[in-house]
Amino acid sequence: MSQFSYQDGVLHAEGASLAAIAEQFGTPTYVYSKAQLLANYASYADACAGRDALVCYAMKANSNLAILDLLARQGAGFDIVSGGELLRVLAAGGDPRKVIFSGVGKSVDEMRLALSHDILCFNVESIPELHRLNEVAGAMGKTARVSLRVNPNVDAKTHPYIATGLKANKFGVAFDDALDTYRAAAKLPHLEVAGIDCHIGSQLLDDAPLLEALDRLIELIDKLGEEGIVLHHLDIGGGIGINYGEAGEAAPVPVGDYLGRLFAKIDAWRAARYEGKAIKVIFEPGRSIVGDTGVLLTKVEFIKHGEEKNFCVVDAAMNDMARPALYQAWMDMQPVVQGKAGALTYDVVGPICESGDWLARDRELAVEAGDLLVMHSAGAYGMTMASNYNTRGRAAEIIVDGEVCHMVRQRENPADLYALESLIK
Repeated sequence: MSQFSYQDGVLHAEGASLAAIAEQFGTPTYVYSKAQLLANYASYADACAGRDALVCYAMKANSNLAILDLLARQGAGFDIVSGGELLRVLAAGGDPRKVIFSGVGKSVDEMRLALSHDILCFNVESIPELHRLNEVAGAMGKTARVSLRVNPNVDAKTHPYIATGLKANKFGVAFDDALDTYRAAAKLPHLEVAGIDCHIGSQLLDDAPLLEALDRLIELIDKLGEEGIVLHHLDIGGGIGINYGEAGEAAPVPVGDYLGRLFAKIDAWRAARYEGKAIKVIFEPGRSIVGDTGVLLTKVEFIKHGEEKNFCVVDAAMNDMARPALYQAWMDMQPVVQGKAGALTYDVVGPICESGDWLARDRELAVEAGDLLVMHSAGAYGMTMASNYNTRGRAAEIIVDGEVCHMVRQRENPADLYALESLIK
């Protein structure tokens, strides 16, 4: 059940009016629902109850410290892709022993940082990375726990920019090379081979590709076991999608249904071929936890009628929400106040000096200057992909808890943006 609903004709986040939020905090502003966030996390945690499983939130989706803190308090681990993200986890009170470090280009400094905090595991994506990590760990007198991110060459049937499991993608070790790579890892003195990982893509509405990828991982685990390389965990990644509200859009697979099918497959395999050995299951969900927890609240600056198009010019822009310009993503737009007559078809655009600066195209809206709009399902890949293009400060962030609004990130001003710059003297 969504925590964003109309009450007496005004859109609310839980018990707080978005019109009142705009008046108090200004626009553009990201507004998140605490209740929705916790409910989304619980859909994973409840399905994992009684099992040796760990939900590692993929914080690239949204890395606000308050969100990380709320999830850490629920027992979440974290999937990180940079040293900066690890520092965010620590600042939010997260447990580094529940952190997995993914990414194709980990630097020496990032490896040292992660080893110094004894993270759970490195998801290694190449043989050169294995050797670098072995050298760094040896120099520190430590042993690095590793899993290999295996590329199963499974088509996730998603946008090509967010597909990660095909042969042509930069991620992971090719499936056909994985066995030899595991053999090489097992011989390195400062590495402990701990698990196997894959992630085939994002915004998956069907779990069939994920279950196909699991079959390939199980096949490889069996081969490794025959050579005496026994793994302690299986990381199936993330990628479950959400609904963005487009007409005819397929409904996303319910998290509980997907995890039920996945655990059934794992249980059958362990009973038949893995001889009952224990293996932890790790998940890396991001969008499905935070995506529908947030909206982007924006104000209409001008209505512009062109020869071929009508434009609704708002104060949010592609620097605030990059997904439409980057992926041609469809995201639902609604007025904060219902009931106005005289709807026209508009492109909703921002003030940035680019024709690619658009948030929505061909939308039926009854709006005028000064009105408020929201972009729904904006909790994932909104603020984390935001930029300061055109010297625009990034938006404020608010978390609503019932009727109480908490500012969890202040709006940037121009002085913040050039504070690190200096003149030549």
